Amino acid sequence: MKLEISDNEKQFLIQVVRDVIRVSIEGGEYSPSPFQSELFNRKYGLFVSLHKHGELRGCIGYVEGIKPLLQAVIDMAEAAAFRDPRFEPVTSDELEDLEIEISVLSPLQEIKSVDEIVIGEHGLVIERGFAKGLLLPQVATEYNWDRETFLEHICVKAGLPKDAWQDPKSKIYTFSAVVFSA
Repeated sequence: MKLEISDNEKQFLIQVVRDVIRVSIEGGEYSPSPFQSELFNRKYGLFVSLHKHGELRGCIGYVEGIKPLLQAVIDMAEAAAFRDPRFEPVTSDELEDLEIEISVLSPLQEIKSVDEIVIGEHGLVIERGFAKGLLLPQVATEYNWDRETFLEHICVKAGLPKDAWQDPKSKIYTFSAVVFSA
């Protein structure tokens, strides 16, 4: 992916996530500052991940670009903090301890062979029937997974048997991501 995001744009987007969460906790309505960038009007897949003391605290996103980047960041910040069904909503006591990570995704590319998967560079999406799962590129690196382990975990995430990646009915897609955090 040839996506370039400046340090100022990254810092602004991280601050947007923090501000959205804070304003939502306070019961207000978030309104972004006037910082402008052409990048913010383009549509990309995007995930906002929240960590607290190194543990996942929320992660939600869009696999494909359906909204302009800035609006997607605002929406997913709120969703990751308050609507991830795996976690209780974030509280004001946790704000200072949250590490925010944003992953801006390239378009999905269906692969013909699992040999095309590059650990540390590619995230994965698997689809079979109505089952679908996604793992970001950094997950395999964080857990030191090899290709087969990564494939098994994406199958389990989709609610499929861990060897479903070998089923010809399964479709596997890769994507890359620009990932930044604070």
